[in-house]
Amino acid sequence: MRYMVTYDMMETLRNTNQWLGATAEAMASYPAFAMWPNPAMTWLAAWGSVTERAFERMAVKPDWGIHSITCEDGRDHLVNIRTEISRPFGDLIHFEIAGRTPAPRKVLLVAPMSGHYATLLRSTVRSLLPDCEVYVTDWHNARDIPVSEGKFDVEDYTLYLVDFMRHLGPDTHVIAVCQPAPLTLAATAYLAEEDPEAQPRSLTLIGGPIDPDATPTDVTDFGHRVTMGQLEQSMIQQVGFKYTGVGRKVYPGLLQLTSFISMNADRHSKAFVDQIGRVARGEASDHDAHNRFYDEYLAVMDMPAEFYLSTVERIFKNSEIAKNAFTVAGKPVDIGKITTVAVKTVEGDKDDISAPGQCIAALDLCTGLPDNKKASHLEPGAGHYGIFAGKSWRNNIRPLVLEFIDANSDTPPAATQIRAV
Repeated sequence: MRYMVTYDMMETLRNTNQWLGATAEAMASYPAFAMWPNPAMTWLAAWGSVTERAFERMAVKPDWGIHSITCEDGRDHLVNIRTEISRPFGDLIHFEIAGRTPAPRKVLLVAPMSGHYATLLRSTVRSLLPDCEVYVTDWHNARDIPVSEGKFDVEDYTLYLVDFMRHLGPDTHVIAVCQPAPLTLAATAYLAEEDPEAQPRSLTLIGGPIDPDATPTDVTDFGHRVTMGQLEQSMIQQVGFKYTGVGRKVYPGLLQLTSFISMNADRHSKAFVDQIGRVARGEASDHDAHNRFYDEYLAVMDMPAEFYLSTVERIFKNSEIAKNAFTVAGKPVDIGKITTVAVKTVEGDKDDISAPGQCIAALDLCTGLPDNKKASHLEPGAGHYGIFAGKSWRNNIRPLVLEFIDANSDTPPAATQIRAV
């Protein structure tokens, strides 16, 4: 019960700060105050506006915001988001482009379940849509999932991916970004043994911790410093009475956000102080650079407790994927069974979350795969975010990934064209 009280206390603090921001903005904006101009009232209204927006965004799932895309015919086509498979903990969604012949490249983009919603990959999706049929794993906020739906750990996550790959068929090209890279590799190996005909054509792993010990970072060091008991006591709470998942044990999004911000507290503080100044001067807008970034960054989701704990224990502490010792429902998953799926790894030279060396370790694990089906790329000067959503992705990595897809597809490369984004 004490875990539920803690959860509700965090939600109360969030709600209170949102209310304080709205109240400050409303009070400081009274016309009567304009009779005696005072910079303090202008600043208070600006503070209230920024504060209300920030704390409101923490409890809201962002919209994908992808309404249309310009295709090779030069016309804008509407984008419809259709649910292909609906599951309690996550859906498989398809970005269906109205009036366009299905693109020859079918891509499954595996989004992380690591605090933020799948919409974190919005720019990645948008960049792929002109050239690909894009499917995305859209994970649900654990606070909204009833306890009656049961647990969800790394094995369940892997089996979800197996089912999604089976549904899409063997002409699929899978791209896994960050956290899901090890489990996507395991899901592919699982299919290689259990249902070889359902394996994807290619697998691209971007900035994922296949072997977290290959190049230690603050993230991997933290996983080794704390015990599982300490993690469970300090990080796990129960969803409060406000949400459908009341009683479910989770790693709360608000607690995750506190950790995210504390890593770069000075930079975030300066960003908000600067934004308050811009609002006070009338220089801010609803979709300016600050709001575009923080509307997504602050939108966090609760993670199932068993998924978080099993990820730390099995992927980081025990290195089950790196040691090729991962099991699903008691059945060993041998990554060496992958013999036909082309595998490419992408790393950023300046990645401080999944450092160079962690992801490329996947190629050594694929002992049954010939060298001509292995590829790797190290992007100079790129950080973690840049390798899947920034300038490095748009200008360098995306074309390389599409070329890799074409090289391992039934569609001749000459019949397709990579458009600039």
